[in-house]
Amino acid sequence: MKEIKIESTLYLFESLEELPKEVTFLMGKAVEAREKAYAPYSNFYVGAALLLDNNEIITGSNQENASYPSGLCAERTAIYYANSQYPDSKIVRMAITAGSKKNQTTSPIPPCGACRQAIAEYEVKQDAPIEIYFMGEVGKIAKSNSLANLLPLIFDKSVL
Repeated sequence: MKEIKIESTLYLFESLEELPKEVTFLMGKAVEAREKAYAPYSNFYVGAALLLDNNEIITGSNQENASYPSGLCAERTAIYYANSQYPDSKIVRMAITAGSKKNQTTSPIPPCGACRQAIAEYEVKQDAPIEIYFMGEVGKIAKSNSLANLLPLIFDKSVL
């Protein structure tokens, strides 16, 4: 038996003021998107903003449904819209913010597993990493240089 060790590297910013200006702007777009979320069941509001290589910014918010599996997360809403409108553009950077109506979120909240898989699909498709910044409503912001840090053993087309 051989042991395989997997390591991930994330960067932690103490506040929005520490971020580069262009990332702060993108996170602001994610906050605006979060405010448009439709989350009457979970009361958990998520916004995502993507910067494409053509300088377009695409936003998405989570959209819930009484039939729970029919809802869609903010990250996938934005990614799928971006690919449907700009299929030849690459996603350069993603900003995500999440907040609860029940209590303030102060820790970085990463994408869920389904969103990680969707982001992985687009990193493979575009053959380039996507920078991912994520936070709660306030507080620290985490950065990953690639989805590979959040989902190191991806399932992709190479196994099909």
